[in-house]
Amino acid sequence: MEIIFDKVTKNYGPINVFRDFDLKINQGDFIFITGPSGSGKSTLIKLILNQIKPNGGDIMVDGQAINKLKNKNEIDKIRRKIGVIFQDFQLINDLTIEENIALNLDIVKYPHSEVAPRIDKVVKMVKLQHRHFLFPSQLSGGELQRACLARALSIEPEVILADEPTGNLDPTNAWNLIKILQNINKKYKTTIIMTTHNTDFTESLDKKIIKLGKNENENT
Repeated sequence: MEIIFDKVTKNYGPINVFRDFDLKINQGDFIFITGPSGSGKSTLIKLILNQIKPNGGDIMVDGQAINKLKNKNEIDKIRRKIGVIFQDFQLINDLTIEENIALNLDIVKYPHSEVAPRIDKVVKMVKLQHRHFLFPSQLSGGELQRACLARALSIEPEVILADEPTGNLDPTNAWNLIKILQNINKKYKTTIIMTTHNTDFTESLDKKIIKLGKNENENT
């Protein structure tokens, strides 16, 4: 899935976040989105998901200007190819991890007969095969974020959007999550788009970096 920002402008009242912003993300890329608070990192994620609209320009996702789609089914069809993980996890506390994943699969109408084996596969991918029957309150921070990743992976996404996923993790768990994301990117060619403040990742790993801020079009 190719994602293109074509001359995108986004304002919040008098505050300009993006002005004629161009960006191209190819299938299989692993990209870090960096920049100070307020530079537009989370805004970029929300624009891709069509949770907010640009004031100008287009966001092309899978060959379609998602910001111009009117049909909810067409928007949902694109979103079903995108998995999302957040800094604050956003798991349902009164459901087990397995039930959280099953709910995600039900939303995208995953074949019922394939739900159980799919859950087994993704919890193994994130090394939670012995913890998925527990509730979120029974897991550590690192386990919670891996559970969120399992939920995102369950729908077999072409793209994973990770919005500050290591922000609440200690260094060991943060690096463990990064290693899993790298493995998924390498093995399945899943595009990874990750916002982060962590310079250890961006300086240590040979990944494309998009630096947002005053010169948000200057990509490295």
